Formats: sequence, structure tokens, C-alpha cells
Amino acid sequence: MTRFVDKPWGGEEIFAETDRYAGKILTVRAGHALSLQYHRLKDETMRVLEGTCEMHIIERPGGEVVEVLTMSPGAVCHIRPGTIHRLVALTDVRVIEVSTPELDDVVRLEDRYGRRGSSAP
Repeated sequence: MTRFVDKPWGGEEIFAETDRYAGKILTVRAGHALSLQYHRLKDETMRVLEGTCEMHIIERPGGEVVEVLTMSPGAVCHIRPGTIHRLVALTDVRVIEVSTPELDDVVRLEDRYGRRGSSAP
């Protein structure tokens, strides 16, 4: 049931995927970052298991960072649909993500690895 997805920043282990919820463990290498993104429908909560990262919250596309949360083991962040955000790994980091099931609902605004646009339905 578990599946692994390689990403340019590390990878994700999807350990739960139902029509009601999904669960992943993200592994992000030090110095790497997820894309600057938002979700139209997906509602997610992240909890740091190991390492340290920052969660950057942006007010609007092209806007400035309005909040930077430094997260270490045990820290939790809830990302509501429409919230522009980016996770930046300060050290190697493992994060558990529990969300609604819309795993492909990603609208990328910026990406260090050249991935473009939206994978949202």
C-alpha cells in the first residue's frame, strides 16, 4: 500500500490514500525547498518528525513573506486551501503530512527545479 515518489528536493512516502484523507512522510534534504505553492481544495497539516525547517507563508502571489515559522521536531502547521506557502529545509528534515485526499491539487507559483504550473484538476 505504501508508495514512494522521488522529488528533486528528496522524496515522499505515501502511506495512506483514501477517498477521505491522505498521509505522507516528506524527506527534504538540507538547503532544498518545496515549490512556492497553494492548493485550491487540499487542506493539510504538517508535523516535523526530525530536523529543522522553515515554513514561509506569503500574503499573495508576488507578495512578500508575511510569516516565517521555524519548525523543529513536534512543531505543527496547518495550511488551509488558498494559503501560499513553501517549506525550506534548514537541515535534513522529515515531516509527516496529513491532508484531504487531493494530492494532485498543487498550483506552483515558483520552483527551484524548473517544474511549472499547476497539477491541480
